[in-house]
Amino acid sequence: MTPDSWFLSADERGNPATAIDRRRGDGLAWTRGNLARPLVHGAAYFHELVEVLNGTRAGDVVMFTDWRGDPDERLDGPRTQVTKVLGDAARRGVLVYGLLWRSHPDWLHFSSPQNRQLAEELQAAGAHVLLDMRVRFGGSHHQKMFVVRHPGRPERDVAFVGGIDLCRGRNDDAEHRGDPLAPPMAEVYGPNPPWHDIQLALRGPAVGDIEHVFRERWTDPSPLSLNLVDRLRDRLSRLRTEVPVLPGQLPDPPACGPHSVQTLRTYPRRRLGRYPFAPRGERSIARGYLKSLARARQLIYVEDQYLWSARVIRPFAQALRSNPELRLICVVPLAPDAASPTISMAESWGRKQAMKVLGRAGGDRVAVYGLENAAGTPIYVHAKSCVVDDAWATVGSDNFNLRSWTYDSELTCAVVDESADPEYARDLRLELMSEHLSGDAAGPDARLRDPKTAFDLFAAAAKELDDWHEAGATGPRPRTRLRRYVPPKVRGWRRLPARLIYELICDPDGRPGALRLRNRF
Repeated sequence: MTPDSWFLSADERGNPATAIDRRRGDGLAWTRGNLARPLVHGAAYFHELVEVLNGTRAGDVVMFTDWRGDPDERLDGPRTQVTKVLGDAARRGVLVYGLLWRSHPDWLHFSSPQNRQLAEELQAAGAHVLLDMRVRFGGSHHQKMFVVRHPGRPERDVAFVGGIDLCRGRNDDAEHRGDPLAPPMAEVYGPNPPWHDIQLALRGPAVGDIEHVFRERWTDPSPLSLNLVDRLRDRLSRLRTEVPVLPGQLPDPPACGPHSVQTLRTYPRRRLGRYPFAPRGERSIARGYLKSLARARQLIYVEDQYLWSARVIRPFAQALRSNPELRLICVVPLAPDAASPTISMAESWGRKQAMKVLGRAGGDRVAVYGLENAAGTPIYVHAKSCVVDDAWATVGSDNFNLRSWTYDSELTCAVVDESADPEYARDLRLELMSEHLSGDAAGPDARLRDPKTAFDLFAAAAKELDDWHEAGATGPRPRTRLRRYVPPKVRGWRRLPARLIYELICDPDGRPGALRLRNRF
């Protein structure tokens, strides 16, 4: 259970250009003495985020990154729109700095208009928010973090890391009725898609590491965009693109808990405008998973939005082959989120390939499930979390695919509990599994503590709900939310275009050629 047996060393991170493992001077590539708390559901995260931001005062510092931000998203009820909460902070003298992914062009239906509007409105309020397109071609900045520092009040310092954006659709709770403000998605998810997600709240020295991640990106001297059209549009709209100097970094907050935290990232290797803090890229997220999966002996529990790369799945398969007692439970979306049938077909093809690899390696020791709410609407699983043997657990922005492991910028935190009775990873798994099993958030189900029992209980619950549907949905509906996942089949001539779209658009490989040939990270 010692952190050094689970975490990467600085050499194992494979990126000597970064200072994240040298900044403390203790020789460790992680921090000790933290308090890590998973915030399950967007509503729980947004409520706490609003409390923290509303508690800031002049001179405090807020730093955040985001993949998509909708100015009108309500974080916690009336008058808590994103622009109001952050704008009010800036107007009362809080130093607000933000990096928003600039996004692909509007016609690709990503988030370019929303992110631009958010940047413009926050700049008007006095915040320093920039549109950042320093990515590989076709890639994105997918990191989602907040760091809030309080000079003179370090006990209040906090960082949030995970998969939840400041945008429509994320503000759902344990009932999973969906966000009243919702983005367009596949019709199967309805007008207000139910949404399952996780963010991690961190207090203690790890806050300094998350801040360092932000500072490395902020001080990158490369132009925010190499696109001349973007730069002209910024001039015409008077969107500020100058990068102000950040205030000096405060000392790390004091130790306050039993958790060791390792900050893991993905950065691609860029040919133009290389990252000074990762000139050859960084794939410590991939490397962190490779090290922990090789140690798995009893149960790997995964919640993931995609889980669709056969090459990324191979370490799971190797762990299953090496350990005949090991079981794997995966919770994924029941259907692709893409409204486009072409993209949906490509995503389904990728998921099917990954499941084939897992099935051949683990047989009936592998189980993949989706979720639906009490109304029978699929719950979109956007969570990105993994628990290995109730000892090592992650929450972050990365998915189990090549894009997250090699192509986009990503940020995740791995946690090991160093207390005499380690509870963190186990309690995270129990909280997630209990809700899915019983259909509510009443509390952890003690039966799930045993890995084999947990595996069997999930299988029985999913069968009960599947049988109820097959019988015509008559009689009382089972309380569980679990459905056995069956990937859609891609048949005949559709396989080739599905594969091409999947590999070129959905899940590109950003590794250097030599690593790609050896499937190394």
